[in-house]
Amino acid sequence: MYSGHHSPKPTSILLSNPIKIEDDDLEVDSMTERCETCGNDTWPKPSLAVDAIATRNGKNGMEVLLIRRGNDPWKGAWAFPGGFVDEGEDPKDAVLRELLEETGIIGEAPCIHTVRGNPNRDPRKHIVSIFYRVDVDPESTPIGGDDAAYADWVEADVVINEGMAGDHLEVLLGL
Repeated sequence: MYSGHHSPKPTSILLSNPIKIEDDDLEVDSMTERCETCGNDTWPKPSLAVDAIATRNGKNGMEVLLIRRGNDPWKGAWAFPGGFVDEGEDPKDAVLRELLEETGIIGEAPCIHTVRGNPNRDPRKHIVSIFYRVDVDPESTPIGGDDAAYADWVEADVVINEGMAGDHLEVLLGL
């Protein structure tokens, strides 16, 4: 038996505990993988990340709001502004927070464009990323911040020739 569609890892014993939802009579199973010795939660969890896709019409065609990564992996490569979702944070809030932290630009109306979750898409660990289309002021001037070394509006054709971090180029080509 396998734990996922393409997962090579066998499933383990799951403890099923009914929990009550608010005041309703509806019950759902809470499934948690536990260490048989210490009882700690050991269910393998991919990390959740978000990336912001903002575009505008430039004089030579589509321009994309991008950052140059300040840290490894892919230090110095172009990437969509983004990062990890904090514990207890809604991904829609996280994408707007990351956009502001890395570019200094306020975004609004995030809408899911695509989700990428290949376990090998990032060398650090299994990271699932939600790519959101985000509305921004097309006249805004980005300023790199947080872990972004640089931020700017970049012509899509330039980025296609230079490449991007991870699978971001595939996402750009799908716009």
